[in-house]
Amino acid sequence: MKKMSAVKGALIAGVAMGAMPITAWAQSAAPAEEEAAPAEEMVVIGQRQQYRGDVPLASIPQSVQVIDAKTLQNLNITRFDAALDLSSGVSRQNNFGGLFDGFAIRGFAGDENFAGGVLVNGFNGGRGYGGPRDASNIEKIEILKGPNGAVFGRGEPGGTISITTKKAKVGDTFGTFAVQGGSWNTYRVEADYNLSLSDTVAIRLNGAAQDGDSFRDTIHQTLYTANPSILFAPSKDTSISYELEFMHNRVPFDRGTIAVNNKLGVVDRSTFFGEPGDGDMRVDVLGHQVQFQQKLGGDWYFLAGFGYRETEFKGFSSEAELDPLGTNRRQTLGKPGNFLARQRRSRDYSTDNLVVRGEISGKFYTGGITHHVLLGADWDRFRIDLLQLRGRPANYTAGTPVTAANYAVDIFNPVYGQTLALGATPLTNTYETQKAWGVYFQDQIDLGERLKVRVGGRYDNYRQTVLNRNNNRTTNVHIKQFSPTAGALYEINDDLSIFAGYGEGFRPNSGVDAASRPFPAEMSKSYEVGLRLGEPGGALSGSIAAFTMKKNNILTADTNPANAGFSIAGGAARSRGVEVDFNANLPGDISIIATYAFLDAEWTTSAGDKDFGLAINPGDRLINIPKHAANLIVNKGFTLGEQRFTLGAGVNYVGKRLGETGTTFELPGYIIARAMASYEPADNIKLTADVTNLFDKEFYTASYSRFWIAPGAPRAFNVRATFTF
Repeated sequence: MKKMSAVKGALIAGVAMGAMPITAWAQSAAPAEEEAAPAEEMVVIGQRQQYRGDVPLASIPQSVQVIDAKTLQNLNITRFDAALDLSSGVSRQNNFGGLFDGFAIRGFAGDENFAGGVLVNGFNGGRGYGGPRDASNIEKIEILKGPNGAVFGRGEPGGTISITTKKAKVGDTFGTFAVQGGSWNTYRVEADYNLSLSDTVAIRLNGAAQDGDSFRDTIHQTLYTANPSILFAPSKDTSISYELEFMHNRVPFDRGTIAVNNKLGVVDRSTFFGEPGDGDMRVDVLGHQVQFQQKLGGDWYFLAGFGYRETEFKGFSSEAELDPLGTNRRQTLGKPGNFLARQRRSRDYSTDNLVVRGEISGKFYTGGITHHVLLGADWDRFRIDLLQLRGRPANYTAGTPVTAANYAVDIFNPVYGQTLALGATPLTNTYETQKAWGVYFQDQIDLGERLKVRVGGRYDNYRQTVLNRNNNRTTNVHIKQFSPTAGALYEINDDLSIFAGYGEGFRPNSGVDAASRPFPAEMSKSYEVGLRLGEPGGALSGSIAAFTMKKNNILTADTNPANAGFSIAGGAARSRGVEVDFNANLPGDISIIATYAFLDAEWTTSAGDKDFGLAINPGDRLINIPKHAANLIVNKGFTLGEQRFTLGAGVNYVGKRLGETGTTFELPGYIIARAMASYEPADNIKLTADVTNLFDKEFYTASYSRFWIAPGAPRAFNVRATFTF
């Protein structure tokens, strides 16, 4: 993937001088952004969303939450994972050393190696090793929860997160530029410039550059991201767009903190247990998206898309040696001293993903019944090239001194500068190809003015080939699956509706069992019923929904002693709960965002944890899923003279969670607060300040084991100046 380097220099230089972000074109169901509209009347060329058709969000029979760019800017949110903290039912998961957007929706997390369930302009945005997604080019996030696998394809039953990026817009020229500084010497610039070259062509450049330290010792990050786009609209019926995605991220791999004798807070949350000499993990992304829209006549449209995305993830890391049972002879901590034994790894990962898709949508009438029809097909190829080397510490004998062979560090006074030789035989050396094609249909039927019924289905044909270079063995998987969905929505009045939905889905499992047989896919079913107020993303909107989901064929440990280290598709789990979302722009210049989720996610079978072999029993909780979580953010605006001020505050509650599968180790619940203020001295200038973790609480966002725990950041300050033109 050498071609990435060909564009890096020019893009990095452009971003560093004032990287310029992109604002998404208006969609058929959404108005153009008011603050970008010129004084004179103009025609905005819009593009429909793939997999949506002409059905507005208010008529979709499932839970939907919308987070727009204005909300992200007001809260000074610069990362996608922080934006998801505003959504009910979305829980943080293992973040892969700080370089992964790990999350679960309604209790189910899916593939721990890839952030499934994320669409970016209708293309899968979770495939590959692209690091945490920056929020600078996000125009809107839609969290589509519940049964929707019949359209989007293989994935988790909890839902899909759909990101719409900022894109070129014909008919207007505008821009923004922002500079920001904050705690730990963190500095950031963002910029956005849209240039309408004519009535038919526009270009836009969007991006950010960030450099800074961390509350974690020795950690320093440098990030550049840019998303230029072009829109060509030769007529009001035809449009073609192109968008490039570029990201260049340099930051050390950091597994976080540890629990000592199952107790958190024994060591300072800033202590880094890796090795600074390992250097940065280097993460690069280069992607392309092309989208074509043609009005066919009447209410019918044809959409086509092409996407290609490469990711690279390369570097060294030193990580705590895991010791879930306390019997691993390599781990020295507590035997009896304060030295933590570590592994050392080298990773060289690369992926590329090619997608082609097409879709026809429109409506027709049978008598007095309206059919909103969607018919489409997609094809994709995903290639994953993994090379991982590992060096492990020597076995430890009780009563002997800890030496360099144990690659250990004092947890209270770490002295860096060690190294450990990597193994000659790769821990992972595979080349995997996934090819899939699918066809899908959906018909949302208006039975009168109030009742809407949705039926749909998707057929997937999936092939996977995995070459293990260590033994030159190839594994082939072929799965054919039909996933149906159905739903109904009844409008009680113009502002209130009730909905219900059902759906089935699947997600392929990677790897083979002890007999070299591929695993069957995970299978899921999902049910939901809810009540909706207003239109999602509107001035006054909200919903309350109850759901239950179940899935089986989850990978667990093979309990046959002869097959130690192998897995079987023998697990099953269930998640059920209630979610509440509320958004309001009230008289008196008051805005409110409020969410709450109750999640009861548990195993329903006896099994062994696939990583450590620890016993799992029916009723055991799923890792990192709190039973209760809530958010409340309130802003109040007011004017003094001709100048506008805003004051705001927020509180985030996350209940206690299981911190390691197969054990009773828990992460404690927490409540953290934030405060925000803004001042607009002129129409085109806005100054903002915010404080996160206002009362400097110690908390932990997620974990994989008691030795890999992500600590939350202490109190942090940020100030930002935004200029519009």
